[in-house]
Amino acid sequence: MKKRSKRAKEFDKLVEKNKAYTLKDAVDILKKAPKTKFDESIDLNVKLDIDPKQTSQMVRGTVSLPKGTGKKLRVAVFCKGEAEKQAKEAGADFIGAMDLIEKVNSGWADFDVAISTPDMMKDVGKLGKVLGPRGLMPNPKTGTVTQDVKKAIEEIKKGKIEFKMDKQSSINCGLGKLSFENSAIEENARALINAIVHAKPASLKGQYIKNISISSTMGPGIKLDLSEFKG
Repeated sequence: MKKRSKRAKEFDKLVEKNKAYTLKDAVDILKKAPKTKFDESIDLNVKLDIDPKQTSQMVRGTVSLPKGTGKKLRVAVFCKGEAEKQAKEAGADFIGAMDLIEKVNSGWADFDVAISTPDMMKDVGKLGKVLGPRGLMPNPKTGTVTQDVKKAIEEIKKGKIEFKMDKQSSINCGLGKLSFENSAIEENARALINAIVHAKPASLKGQYIKNISISSTMGPGIKLDLSEFKG
């Protein structure tokens, strides 16, 4: 049997098994947990009561985290002409047209978000094998295929993130850093949960969310009380 670490044992003293906590109490517990040598990320896991094979009930969307993500996201923009100037002014990290497409096609993908103008998507679409598995393919539904690249870049830099249900009917998203103030973590979590609640497929009847848990990078998930959130 695997020996539990000292840190895990300390965490056990803070969390009651099978208990569902309010968001405020859960964040308090994360803050009281034994510290690590790095600034841990705060992650949210939402388990949905949806059959992932039902493509008509796929849950995805975007949300702007009011307190940001705490991460410096690298943005790549596929564009040309006037849009290149806009992308540069907005602080894009990588900008290009066919040259950037060729670089990515060779296997390079050292960025966190990809944006494309509509006129470039015919060629960007050919990068599916590179960008698809990494979740980096620009998509009109998430606002990453747009003519207004300046607005898209600014929103992402300020804390706009995408959420998407995986093959296990779960949504996993980072929502900040442990160094954030408690209130900032709570505010980001509520914004993300509310966005997921509002993304409920219209054709879905009955229960939508099975459970929600919040965790830090090195800590276990703390179950949240669903009665605090509608849906």
